[in-house]
Amino acid sequence: MMDYAKTAEQIIKYVGGKDNIKSVAHCATRLRFQLRNNDLRDEEAISGLEGVKGVFLTQSQFQIIFGSGTVNLVFAEVQKQLGTLEVKEDEREEKEGNPLQRFIKMLSDIFVPIIPAIVAGGLLMGLNNLLTSPLLHGQSVIQTYPQWQGLAAAINTFASAPFTFLPVLIGFSAAKKFGGNAFLGAAMGMIMVHPDLLNAYQIGVAEPPVWNVLGFKIAAIGYQGTVLPVLAVSWIIANIEKRLRRVTPSWLDNLTTPLLSILITSFLTFAFVGPVLREAGNLLASGITWLYNTLGPVGGALFGLTYAPITMTGMHHSFIAIETQLLADSVHTGGSFIFTTASMNNVAQGAAVLAVLLLTKNERMKSICSASGISALLGITEPAMFGVTLKLKYPFYAAIIGSGVGSAYLAWTKTLAQALGAAGLPGFISMKPEEYGHFAIGLVLSMGVSFLLTVIFWKKFGLDKAERAEKKDKADQTQPAEKQSDVPDASVFVSPMKGRVMPVEQSADEMFAAKMLGDGIAVDPEDGTVYAPCDGTVSLLFPTRHAIGIKADTGVEVLIHIGINTVQMEGEGFEAFTEQGARVCRGDRLICADLDRIHAEGYNPQTMMIFPEGKDLEVTVYANEQGDEKTMAAKVRRTQR
Repeated sequence: MMDYAKTAEQIIKYVGGKDNIKSVAHCATRLRFQLRNNDLRDEEAISGLEGVKGVFLTQSQFQIIFGSGTVNLVFAEVQKQLGTLEVKEDEREEKEGNPLQRFIKMLSDIFVPIIPAIVAGGLLMGLNNLLTSPLLHGQSVIQTYPQWQGLAAAINTFASAPFTFLPVLIGFSAAKKFGGNAFLGAAMGMIMVHPDLLNAYQIGVAEPPVWNVLGFKIAAIGYQGTVLPVLAVSWIIANIEKRLRRVTPSWLDNLTTPLLSILITSFLTFAFVGPVLREAGNLLASGITWLYNTLGPVGGALFGLTYAPITMTGMHHSFIAIETQLLADSVHTGGSFIFTTASMNNVAQGAAVLAVLLLTKNERMKSICSASGISALLGITEPAMFGVTLKLKYPFYAAIIGSGVGSAYLAWTKTLAQALGAAGLPGFISMKPEEYGHFAIGLVLSMGVSFLLTVIFWKKFGLDKAERAEKKDKADQTQPAEKQSDVPDASVFVSPMKGRVMPVEQSADEMFAAKMLGDGIAVDPEDGTVYAPCDGTVSLLFPTRHAIGIKADTGVEVLIHIGINTVQMEGEGFEAFTEQGARVCRGDRLICADLDRIHAEGYNPQTMMIFPEGKDLEVTVYANEQGDEKTMAAKVRRTQR
């Protein structure tokens, strides 16, 4: 059984340690790290950890793929070991990427947390379809067995709730994302679906009540199943609230800020914002449906071909808003083609991975394929894509072609989903029973084409030979360093400070003592001057000046951390004499720390010099009661190139 605590400990170590982590979060399949210095991560070491399906860096975020379920358990252990991460003012999240990328990330951050509720509702809706559709000789289950009618009615109520009250879910998540009070966002969602309003699904059927406000007539219409209006309303209330809190006296804040925020936003919602964006959402859903139906199989094939590349960029999260709108208005749209396309893509990726499982001789690859292939068939493709198909390239091509073929067939037969759910083999429950046949044919086409093309590409492009060559290269690279004349036998590092030098496992800091950041030394300093322990380049200088990283000329990375928890001093008492990117020589003065001030503020000035590359290094420590900038403190030898 996987040791989640050990895996979490190793992950923290190989991403550069706790001091290198700004924040960590997770989605359905991945751990997502914001690191202070991405160069400190050891991707090869992380890739070799049990359970890891792949790693990649996107914009400023380092992501580690575990797969559904496992990622929650690993994340819980990582959180436990990290405790509370302190984010400084100069470390606010960067606005990475272009406006479109930032918009998509925003949608992702809003919708990902509420997906479980929507999926649960969708699956219950599928179960209700099974009970109410004419499957048994032209009759439904509840017609054949009337005693089940109560069960069907109850399930229908359970299924419709997440969609009926969708604005409440979105309001809570969106207001939180926009920096406002999440409960005010939820309250606005409740106002938008209040039972005194005309239900949005009754528009055109019944006359809505009208509020006469100072001669201005406002139609009291609800926003059940809408997406765009509640997103805009959440942004409005979050910004109104933040601005009111800046100008309202603290003794009055809790009374007037929520009142005015709700009152102002509510009138803006029903008078202007809501009606405009309701129409915009309807036009968007109708336009996309028209385009898909007009292009037919060609449109289906194009969408199927591009779905996996879109998933790689994270842009698929933007489909959630569109798909929710399509399903909420299924009376007019017929349902969602996005879900069916996603299902074709997922099973195609799964089939390609299962083909690799049968063809590869690499035991580690077989292990990854067995888990990620099944995961993809059941609806989670990231482990399959990033762990297998993209790595081998040609299986990825096979999978997107298979996805295109299956999606083209479903577009030709106008097969649409009626609910959200797990996009893949379990997708039947989201379809109308009369469309099971077409959906099954689409799955078979996607999987068959993907599997067959993977086998053909494997043989045509000699992927088995490339695999053997890669194995041989790795074997060559693990030869002892002294047999490779172009690699230095060892790197020598002097003590960075005057004082007692000891192995890092004797550090007073448990994290350093456990070598979570890497092996190295600890120094009990006699004065606060920090010297360069080797010739090299300053690769990292923390804004708080309590830590500095150097890349030695021999290629070894070294990190010097002055004091324990001294990051909380926010740079006070530290003076730097160098800068990031500067060239330094052994013995050069780097930083001066005020030891008296460190002691006065209750911190331990013990300084650590560690080597974060972990298992790739063999570190020999030379303990010394009176070390200085001329005393050898450690010798580092690479165990592999």
